[in-house]
Amino acid sequence: MLSTREPLFFPMARFILFVFTASTIFHLQQRVAKIQRMWEVQTLESAMAENATGYLSRGMWTIDAVGRLGNQMGQYATLYALAKVNGRPAFIPAQMHRMLAPIFRITLPVLHRATARRIAWQNYRLNDWMEERYRHISGKYVRFTGYPCSWTFYHHLRDEILQEFTPHNHVREEAQNFLRGLQVKGRRPGTFVGVHVRRGDYVHIMPKIWRGVVADRQYLKQALDWFRARYTSPIFVVSSNGMAWCWENIDTSRGDVVFAGNGNENSPAKDFALLMQCNHTVMTIGTFGIWAAYLAGGETIYLANYTLPDSPFLKVFKPEATFLPEWIGINADLSPLLKH
Repeated sequence: MLSTREPLFFPMARFILFVFTASTIFHLQQRVAKIQRMWEVQTLESAMAENATGYLSRGMWTIDAVGRLGNQMGQYATLYALAKVNGRPAFIPAQMHRMLAPIFRITLPVLHRATARRIAWQNYRLNDWMEERYRHISGKYVRFTGYPCSWTFYHHLRDEILQEFTPHNHVREEAQNFLRGLQVKGRRPGTFVGVHVRRGDYVHIMPKIWRGVVADRQYLKQALDWFRARYTSPIFVVSSNGMAWCWENIDTSRGDVVFAGNGNENSPAKDFALLMQCNHTVMTIGTFGIWAAYLAGGETIYLANYTLPDSPFLKVFKPEATFLPEWIGINADLSPLLKH
């Protein structure tokens, strides 16, 4: 009589066959996936190379992305304007895109690292103001360097620059919803004035390196009183990277001051959106405040003459090329510098 039991080696054989088959399938899938990824990368690189060919023949201009939000906005606008006046295609570095694209509807294409590495760039240092020679730059592959943030580069393209720096809907709506909820003595404010107080590293850098000062409490009182004298029920929306100082030095007794900023320099979108959605601006120093005022429009009060006449800062900075002619300056108190 034959046994119905299978010999012991049959189950073991099936198990080994299963493991072999599964392993073979797994490695085949891995190989196919690897081939697929390689094909996709090659296809993408080929498409990029094909797309870049036309630009490479015409030349490609870019700019170093250095500094925080205000600096990179200045670099973007300067690249945009100089490329246009010289008839060259402009591309921005990936790090600039990461900084600006989450906030604004910028349109300049991104310069891919693989393409950038293929190009022998001509580094071109820019001053912080427009010069006639910048209208006649001959290089085909130019990479601008420096910290340009002057209206003299791009003000003739103001409408286009405002379009480039239009905030995304969710950024704008969050700021507007906050402003709609504000009141002065139980009433809706008639005018919103954004107030940006630049402190942070400038508190030490200005007196020690540049022989200058940052805004003090007296300047801010004068600036806020200027708007109080001209507008009914204004409300002042304060943003700063030194909010603790602002709480202690800005008078809130009238009930028309709101401390709205979070002072986080690593995520500046909220503070910047609030400032640019206001009607007018009080700024102190720094590119963040300059850009907030430029995009907000309206009237702007700024801190003027905040360095000593022999300051080395004036060799790299021209006030007349930084502050629009219609903006109103209030002179800084330089007496703290004269005590040393």
